[in-house]
Amino acid sequence: MSQTSSHKRPLILITNDDGITAPGITMLATIMKELGDVVVIAPDKPQSGMGHAITINSTLRIQKTNFHNALEEYSCSGTPVDCVKMAVNKILKRKPDLCVSGINHGSNYSINVLYSGTMSAAVEGALESIPSIGFSLCNHDLNANFEPAREYIKNIAQKILKEGLPEGVCLNVNIPDVPREEIKGVKLCRQAKANWIEELDERTDPSGKPYYWLTGKFDNFEKGEPDTDVWALESNFISIVPVQFDMTAYKVMKQLKMLEV
Repeated sequence: MSQTSSHKRPLILITNDDGITAPGITMLATIMKELGDVVVIAPDKPQSGMGHAITINSTLRIQKTNFHNALEEYSCSGTPVDCVKMAVNKILKRKPDLCVSGINHGSNYSINVLYSGTMSAAVEGALESIPSIGFSLCNHDLNANFEPAREYIKNIAQKILKEGLPEGVCLNVNIPDVPREEIKGVKLCRQAKANWIEELDERTDPSGKPYYWLTGKFDNFEKGEPDTDVWALESNFISIVPVQFDMTAYKVMKQLKMLEV
């Protein structure tokens, strides 16, 4: 499996977690084809909330597709992270110049970054030393309008293609669901401190057996803090949070020295 890519143009890998036929990835492919040669490998079905899951107990399959008129394109039976691994290790003959994930149907701000398949694909790209970006729109609707963010997405991707990113860092980009004229611009932010107040709604199936549906309410602990992604989005800015895969709590290393023997 290989692609004939012109080295005069950047090679851009595209994936997502909503599935290869989702409208969001269609828009992302359309934008990225203006910037370089595009290879798409995305899940063959929705994989939202998969986080950094990989397939280890079953087979992985890929199939050639042509939904996006890309240089090369495959659907994958695995997770978003599987897609990036498959691209880097089996499909691509050289390292891509950029990996983009999305455009996700739904936000991935604050604590949601931990659960997001969209962002985990971008993190996996960063692990492979590929400049990587995850794009999300704050609208879960299948018919969400991605057009207002088109030029912003193109501009962000262009800048990263030109300047790159620090080793081990990718970008979490969230876009407010408002008309183009209401988007105030782009803000570099930190991740808001927040959590989900979760409930497991117990229900009964037709045979009388219980089953559970995870529900919850998002609780922002930093309401009104102007340097957070939640504030930026509520104020109609596009938020960009630099994300790193090194999760070491460096601030407490000295405090925990007493654990050493």
